[in-house]
Amino acid sequence: MPTIEVMPETLASQVAAGEVIERPASVVKELVENAIDAGARKIEVEIQRGGIAMLRVRDDGCGMSQQDTAKSLERHATSKLRTSDDLNGISTLGFRGEALPSIASVSRFTMRSREVDSAEGTEIRVDGGKIGEIRASGCSVGTSIEVRDLFYNVPARKKFLKAESTEAAHIEHQIRLHALCTPGIGWLLRKDGRVVLDLPATSDRRVRIEAMSGGESGKALIEVPRHEHRGMVIEGAILPVAFARRGRKHQYVFLNGRPVEDYTISRAIREAFKGGLQEGFQPAAWMWILMDPALVDVNVHPAKREVRFAEPAQVRIGILDAIEEALRPKEVATPEILVEQFSPLQLGGDEVSKEVVREDEVAPVSAALSVNTIAWHHEEQKELEVTPEEISKAPGFRIVGTLSKRYALLEGEEGLVLLEPQAARERVFYERLINDQGEVESQGLLVPVLLELDVRDVDFLMRFREHFNRAGFTLESFGGQTVTISAAPSFLNEKDIKRSLIDLVDLVIEREGSSRVKRLAYEGFASKVSYILARQDGWSESSLSGLLDDLFKCDLPYCDPAGRPTLVQISFQELDRKFGKS
Repeated sequence: MPTIEVMPETLASQVAAGEVIERPASVVKELVENAIDAGARKIEVEIQRGGIAMLRVRDDGCGMSQQDTAKSLERHATSKLRTSDDLNGISTLGFRGEALPSIASVSRFTMRSREVDSAEGTEIRVDGGKIGEIRASGCSVGTSIEVRDLFYNVPARKKFLKAESTEAAHIEHQIRLHALCTPGIGWLLRKDGRVVLDLPATSDRRVRIEAMSGGESGKALIEVPRHEHRGMVIEGAILPVAFARRGRKHQYVFLNGRPVEDYTISRAIREAFKGGLQEGFQPAAWMWILMDPALVDVNVHPAKREVRFAEPAQVRIGILDAIEEALRPKEVATPEILVEQFSPLQLGGDEVSKEVVREDEVAPVSAALSVNTIAWHHEEQKELEVTPEEISKAPGFRIVGTLSKRYALLEGEEGLVLLEPQAARERVFYERLINDQGEVESQGLLVPVLLELDVRDVDFLMRFREHFNRAGFTLESFGGQTVTISAAPSFLNEKDIKRSLIDLVDLVIEREGSSRVKRLAYEGFASKVSYILARQDGWSESSLSGLLDDLFKCDLPYCDPAGRPTLVQISFQELDRKFGKS
């Protein structure tokens, strides 16, 4: 049996790195958190090749003395904890004292730091955990840390890194998280020599949200005013239901200045919309929560992403109350409307009298006009609707009617047939996508559509652009969080293009998992597209005849792409048996 030995310091640091340093974005997270704790007013991040070749974080914070610079590379060295009692009131972002030695143990590491009242700074180089010479440096006030060749000495971990564009997208997402959390700090991100993010400091959170979420969603923001509950302070912003998406990645929650992920908070945000969201969808939200640090444990996750509340029920109630108040319709004073009354109407005369009346006095006139308009449209629509008795072009079926707007009732030669229109539409769209060597008819847009997404979603779209092209979408990166759509499937309404593409991205990632997307066959991709398209416009009784025609042109009309039936038959024999006639 092998004897037990204490691990060497370098090996222990590499093991610790496995808990907190998953990818280049993890390094950036730890370094920018230290910069924020140091009181920085401007933080600059530069990366090359997705941060794998090089990443640098520079701040103008308080800096460190030569002694503290050297001590910061020792394991469990921290300026933020002194006794175990301090764990009950953590108010800083970094506190474990493992980040710097862990990063230095798996890279070629250089740190320069200088205090404001020092004439010169300090430079330390570390190669794979081996500390080199400590020397004076003419650096500026603050701290600059450069990390090169990440995981060069741990090849097993390096092979799990994704494409450089993916790693860069994760870094940008991390920067955006911290920039949202700290609007009072200016942020700059350079990627391969190009500035991709330049955010000046601001005292207004809404300005920072609008700068990072895009113009369309920025205009639709609903403010969540300051709300106090049991010692908690909650404020932020939300977007209307129309901006809801699958998953929670478009929800940004900041607890005591720390970006966190918490199911209790996300559930409360969704519940505040009182059932107004589709199943599986989550509203977009930006929430800042301040509370007593003693009532939350931020030490439950190695990377500090998750927290545990002492009173989760009270947190839920506070979030619910704050958002419900923001969504509650505001009372608006009844406006006065200027109505022109022409009296008397004399041939060739121009005598006009004007008087101000209240809105409720005009209402009877408006109602009468509305009734007449509705009646006129109703008479016009009668001529366009297909009557239940109309014979479908699909052989053997007669349209009888609908059942609870969920199923279509058809009469066949052998009995009653129920059609599930959504499944039928899905089959039709699917076969349109996979026929003709997998190409779908695409229609160019006169004006390209701009779509603003999470940077990770943009990376996904660009990496699998060929799949989207075959589905009829022509996409190009517009830089940052924006994608341009210059063409879309010809059978897709222009107003639904954005929603279809967003739903498709969410659905593929949610169902397949980002690690499996690369192996996604086009047929599987087409089934996701058809699922989204089939639910865009819904269906009506007048559209059933055409739907049946399209369905029976398909190779497999009796099931959708997932194998669920499109048609179910109840024979006359079975009906007779149910009624005791057999």
